[in-house]
Amino acid sequence: MDIELARTFLEVLRTGSLVAAAEQLHVTQTTVTARIQNLESKLGCTLFVRNRSGAKLTDNGERFATHAAQLVQIWQAARRELPLPERVDSVLRVGGEISLWNPLLLAWVMRLRSIKPNVAVRAEVGERRALYNKLEQGVLDAVLVHQPDYWPEMQVEQLLEEKLVMIRGAKADVPYVYVDWGEHFRQLHDAALPEYARSAITIDLGPMALQYLLQHGGSGYFRTRVAQPYVDRGLLERVPSAPEFSYPVYLVYSRARQSALLNEAFAILHDATNALDEWSPLPV
Repeated sequence: MDIELARTFLEVLRTGSLVAAAEQLHVTQTTVTARIQNLESKLGCTLFVRNRSGAKLTDNGERFATHAAQLVQIWQAARRELPLPERVDSVLRVGGEISLWNPLLLAWVMRLRSIKPNVAVRAEVGERRALYNKLEQGVLDAVLVHQPDYWPEMQVEQLLEEKLVMIRGAKADVPYVYVDWGEHFRQLHDAALPEYARSAITIDLGPMALQYLLQHGGSGYFRTRVAQPYVDRGLLERVPSAPEFSYPVYLVYSRARQSALLNEAFAILHDATNALDEWSPLPV
C-alpha cells in the first residue's frame, strides 16, 4: 500500500478536516479526497463520514487508525536504518524507560559499540507503553522496563533486583517530594503511606527530584543504587524504618525475532550490568 495513503488518513484524523489536512500536507483538497477514496477502495469500507463540520471516523476508520500509525512508524524506521552505514552489516534497536537510560541503557550501548563495531545501534528512550508498542511492531528488538506486560510471544526476563527507599537531605527532611515511579508504585506507596499521598511537590523524573533534594533538602523515594553514593558521601541519608518497595528491571523481547546477534547482545547487557558495581549515573 502507498504509504502516503496512510499518512493522509492520519492527517485527516489529526486535523478533523480534509481541507486542513490538505494545508498541512501541502497538496490540494482534491488530492486528499482522492487518496482517502483510494484507501477506502483498497480496504473495501468507508473510513470517514464527511459533513460541513469536517470528517468523522466510522467504526472501521477507528479500527484502521492503529494499523495506519503502525505502517507509518515502521516505514519511518526503515528509512532511518537504510542504507546501512559503511562497514556495518546489521542493526540492533534497543529501548528503555526514561529512568533506565543512565547508566544502564547507556552502558549497554557503549559496550555494544565497543565489542560489536560492525553493528549499528539504535537506542530509544520513552514511556513503557510506547516502547511495548514498538516492540510488538518490530520497530525495537528489545526493551528495558521496570514493570513488564506479559504479552503473547514476548519473553520477559528479570535483569536485576532494585529497591525504592526513602531518602532525605542531610540537613532538612522537608518538604516531602512525591517521586512518581509509575502506577504500581503509586498504589503501594499510597496504601503504605497515606499521609504522603498528597504532596505539594510531585516530580515524575527521578534525577530531577534527586537534584531538588541535594540543593534544597527534603525527602522522597529513590533507587538504592543511585542514592547510595550520595549517602556514602554524607549528602543524603536513609530514613530509618521507612517501607521499601521492590523496583526490579526486566529485559523484554519477542521470542519470534530471537537471533544469535540478539543473544550475544543480551550477554553483553548482563556483563555491562554486572560491571556497574555502584549503579550511579555515568558522567555525560
